[in-house]
Amino acid sequence: QVQLVESGGGLVQAGDSLRLSCAASGLTISSYSMGWFRQAPGTGRAFVAAIRSASLTTAEADSVKGRFTISRDNAKNTLYLQMNNLKPEDTAVYFCAADSSFVGVKSTRPNYWGQGTRVTVSS
Repeated sequence: QVQLVESGGGLVQAGDSLRLSCAASGLTISSYSMGWFRQAPGTGRAFVAAIRSASLTTAEADSVKGRFTISRDNAKNTLYLQMNNLKPEDTAVYFCAADSSFVGVKSTRPNYWGQGTRVTVSS
């Protein structure tokens, strides 16, 4: 059974940093492309960042480029999202995703989803 468990969310002020983690079980993240999405209140789930399985190739949404960094620790089977210079518009529930393809993990229909962790940024 595949499980993706996010952690690290919380309430912070604008300009602060947070690091989200996604601990995987039931799959080996080095064999999957992994990604992060977010869903703000009243909106759909939106792509944030992704990392390809077979390389360190990453992709980020324009809204987070230069502020957010996706990475993974294969030994810990854990995905990370380092978020710097947070803004109130980054407030959302953040979801981890896994897919067998890099294209798939950037879509809104990856193979696997986590349950999400809430990030609230106050101004």
